[in-house]
Amino acid sequence: MSTWVPDACTLPTAELPLRVAEFDTLFTERLTEVDRPDRLRLRLVLAGGDGVEETVRDLIARESGCCSFFTFAISPGPEQIHLDVSVDGAHEAVLDALQERAAARRDVP
Repeated sequence: MSTWVPDACTLPTAELPLRVAEFDTLFTERLTEVDRPDRLRLRLVLAGGDGVEETVRDLIARESGCCSFFTFAISPGPEQIHLDVSVDGAHEAVLDALQERAAARRDVP
């Protein structure tokens, strides 16, 4: 978790485990594909469903509020939601860690 949550994150320390758990739940329940189109962009494909888009939008809005180095772009569809996550060169290791965590949670039965 430490690589994924760098010093630039302004989320209070007590809230970090809760936010990580929210991402873990999203990845475990909805993540179908992880792709790295380039070194500074990660694409997550999530299974759609009732309320999923709203959940994703809420989560990324809150994450953008504390981790301004992330740029999120969401492309919702009826069956899938594409979530692109981008960072600047200084935060590439954070994106690496997020990719590893997402892939690991997707593989959890």
